[in-house]
Amino acid sequence: ALPLVVPSYVSAYLYVAVLAPKGLLQKLLAPLGITQLPPFYGFTGAFIVLTLISYPYTLLTVRSAIERMDPALLEAARTLGLSPRQAFMRVTLPYLRPPILAGSLLVALYVLRDFGAVTMLQYSTFTRIIYNRYLSYKLDEAAAMAFVLLVLTVAILWLERRVRGKRHYARVSVGVARRLPPIQLGKWKGVALLFVATIVFWALFVPVGGLLYWLWRGINQEWVASRVGDVPTTKLYLLSLLDPMWNSISVAAIGALLIVLLALPIAILAVRRPSKISHLFERFTYAGFALPGIVVALAYVFFGVNYARPLYQTLPMLLIAYVVLFIPQAVGAQRAALLQVPASLEEAGRSLGKRPWAVFGRITLPLLRSGILAGAALVFLTIMKELPATLILSPSGFNTLAAQVWSNIGEALFARAAAPTLLLVILSSVPLAWLTLKNGKR
Repeated sequence: ALPLVVPSYVSAYLYVAVLAPKGLLQKLLAPLGITQLPPFYGFTGAFIVLTLISYPYTLLTVRSAIERMDPALLEAARTLGLSPRQAFMRVTLPYLRPPILAGSLLVALYVLRDFGAVTMLQYSTFTRIIYNRYLSYKLDEAAAMAFVLLVLTVAILWLERRVRGKRHYARVSVGVARRLPPIQLGKWKGVALLFVATIVFWALFVPVGGLLYWLWRGINQEWVASRVGDVPTTKLYLLSLLDPMWNSISVAAIGALLIVLLALPIAILAVRRPSKISHLFERFTYAGFALPGIVVALAYVFFGVNYARPLYQTLPMLLIAYVVLFIPQAVGAQRAALLQVPASLEEAGRSLGKRPWAVFGRITLPLLRSGILAGAALVFLTIMKELPATLILSPSGFNTLAAQVWSNIGEALFARAAAPTLLLVILSSVPLAWLTLKNGKR
């Protein structure tokens, strides 16, 4: 689940630090006579990096579906004379079609809205060109390209829905819930282990190794500078990260609290008071997930410059953009938790003469706590690593860890970017670790 913790621009910077010419890999291969590596920037680098950091979206959805699959389906296919390969093609693969499409949709939206990785790797996509037009004060051109990007996003959503169709894959017969038995790979076990180890090596160990390498280089350079009479720059630089760290934590915490509060009535209406209006509200909130951050940011730039000057580049406007972008995560978590709360409990409370607010506070809210906290953790994690909206809408002088990392890697100061990168990864890992432990106890 690397993309859940490490932002794309951080991953791109770490892969560049290892795989690009004059990177760590070239230094390791120099004794073997290899003095230059192939170019890593452009389409090749962007394709490799975005593939390695986005594949878990498909992996997690398919893995969850396989865990829920009834073994009786495959057993019935085998009793009808199908070979293992035929059973996979005619039973397993059609069953996995929805999660594969869902994971592919997430990957497509992730890549389409990515800004940091493609900019770091100097590959011109809509998001990179839009940001460059914004920096050049060509807001009309940026707005036109943002509209085209929005149309592409809607087209991808429409195409996925057409391909998925109206097929249903639920099993309605009575059965016993049990897991699929492990498949004995036999002579293919070594090949499978090698395949998995290769993915883990390139997706995890290479970027982590790059981070540790540049962190060591940064500390070593600052130590040498202090030995020749300069000020103890290592200590001063680390102290200078306290403000960006506090800004990141505070804006993420405030944003998470605001989004959770706004998502709660939407989730309650969608589950307890279903209607066309409540479903419309719910779908409207989910639309924010498909919107690229840079498109939302430019929309609020246009609105602030033309209609709300006092709000332009202020924390309230930044928080509003966060609400639009990340409220789907909170609504989804709260809706899932509310669906597990029997409505009969609330009806029993009302039958005892309790007011609706008392029933909500004493029955519904305590049972919703896990969903509320899960949504808050997801939103906190996502805000911590958000880049385009933060860069464009943040108040002047309001520096975050994400902006600090981006500034350093934009100037090729990889060693100086290592410390804020490590802080960002650690802080982003806290809510993810909590969610993992929480799910593991179920």
